[in-house]
Formats: sequence, structure tokens, C-alpha cells
Amino acid sequence: MKITGEQTIPAAPSVVWRALNDPEMLRQSIPGCKSLERTGEHAFKATIETKVGPIKAVFNGDVQLSDLDPPNGYKISGAGEGGVAGFAKGAATVKLSDKDGGTLLSYSVESQIGGKLAQLGQRLVQGTAKKLADDFFAKFAAAVAAG
Repeated sequence: MKITGEQTIPAAPSVVWRALNDPEMLRQSIPGCKSLERTGEHAFKATIETKVGPIKAVFNGDVQLSDLDPPNGYKISGAGEGGVAGFAKGAATVKLSDKDGGTLLSYSVESQIGGKLAQLGQRLVQGTAKKLADDFFAKFAAAVAAG
């Protein structure tokens, strides 16, 4: 499953870059994130509660930052287990560029799911994944703009 999008943020790329590497800023922006703890320089452990159609699950997993190109972007990858609901894993390539005194954040997300989640049907799962990605980047943009 692939999802792409853009978000304009009224802050310099260097400010957006710092926020993209701030665990608390990420925790506040990830829909349903209960915890996000740094486990290494570019690694985190996360607990996220989400609902896809009739299935509600808590996913515990790991998040890794790679391909770091400050302040132009990086790749954020994660994998989590949701018990009987199944598993989810994915990666997002995030790119930052100057735009009208602010920053254009472009993203491309690829994800995979398995277990009961995979049985729900591609449209429902893809729609939910798109909404979660859009919600994350909109919350993130609002949090960065608020300072």
C-alpha cells in the first residue's frame, strides 16, 4: 500500500527538521500514540492504539530513523505487533524544501499488514492508513507552527 502527500509548514526547514527528530513532538503528532521512548540515537519504542473498521488494537513496536540528510529529510520505518489483530509495518520517506518562507514537507509512505487487519479489505485499510498519515502530518504541522 502506498500513500503520498504534502504539508506546508510556516517554519524554516531547520526548525521542522529539529521537530522531526524530537520524540515528544512525534508522540504528540502520531494518532493514538500512547508512548514513544528513545532507545538509541535514531531508534524508538512505541505503543499506538488504533482502530481499523471494527478492529481496535494496541500495537507495540520499534521505530527507526535512517537515510538522514539534515535538514532535507529522512526515512522513518516501523514495525509493530497488535496481538490477534495482526501486524503492521511500514516506512515513510520525508523530504523538506523551502517554500514561500516556510517548509514544504513531502511524504511517501509504504506499508504492509497481516492477520485480521489484512482480512478487512484493501479499500477500508487503505482509507484508514491514508487518514492516519494525513492526520499525523497535519498535527505535526500545527505543533511546529505553534512552536
